[in-house]
Amino acid sequence: MKNYVKKTAAVVAALGVALSMAACSNGSSSTVVSYKGGKITQQQYYDEMKKSQSGQSTLANMIIYRALNEQYGSKVSSSEVNKQYNNYKKQYGSQFSAVLQQNGMTTSSFKQNLKTNLLSEAALKDIKKVTKAQEKKAWKTYQPKVTVQHILVSKKSTAQKIIKELKAGKSFASLAKKYSLDTATKNKAGKLPAFDSTDTTLDSSFKTAAFKLKTGEVTSTPVKSQFGYHVIKMIKHPSKGTFAEHKKTIDNLIYASMAQDQTTMREVIATVLKRANVSIKDNDLKNVLSSYVSTTSSSSSN
Repeated sequence: MKNYVKKTAAVVAALGVALSMAACSNGSSSTVVSYKGGKITQQQYYDEMKKSQSGQSTLANMIIYRALNEQYGSKVSSSEVNKQYNNYKKQYGSQFSAVLQQNGMTTSSFKQNLKTNLLSEAALKDIKKVTKAQEKKAWKTYQPKVTVQHILVSKKSTAQKIIKELKAGKSFASLAKKYSLDTATKNKAGKLPAFDSTDTTLDSSFKTAAFKLKTGEVTSTPVKSQFGYHVIKMIKHPSKGTFAEHKKTIDNLIYASMAQDQTTMREVIATVLKRANVSIKDNDLKNVLSSYVSTTSSSSSN
């Protein structure tokens, strides 16, 4: 669903006004553009737009957004949208405006994109309930947050040398400062922010190796990742605890996985549209929602 929103948000920004104007004009011939020898009216523009794939996608997106907002708008606050927006703005810094422009977005359309995602998440959690079987499966592989130190080098032989020096009594902090290629952690004794099994920023082989270590233990062999070779030391590896203690995290993990499944999200949107009782009056646009709910569209021309 997220990919769909990102693809269509730019279209909404560019074309939504045209469709809204046309819908409000009730067939009006108001002039949109005039030129020497002629003009383009709202009706002419609308007639062309509805023939195009981008125009039909825009209308579908407008319907979906409004249906979601009508049913779940109370569950998504403007402060939540602004918080996500500010996080992205901070992440991209001075390049943020350029990134928006490159993706054909404005501040307004990007915020609507974020709100649509939040509305979709609310709809998902309302319509699809997590099962005990899903929780059991997710709990089996779940690892609560651990804290580690690491030293990243380019050669396996260098990593092996570091492991020998650690066994000889050298401090991890001094070796990290001397050898590590990770500039973000080498002067911090190689310490990484705490992470759990849901983390997507770390290499999977790194996480697998780290989770096998007990508190105070160091990897006996170099750990290969896409970045090079690591020597890892476990600082804090807490016990897994009980499922009840981590149920909320587990359920959120399951929902995050479901949100990435296009089939699941299409079913969610289909339910939202069915509840909205959408009736499309323009016969030429009756199929704009067919990929979601074939029975939602109506060719009624009342």
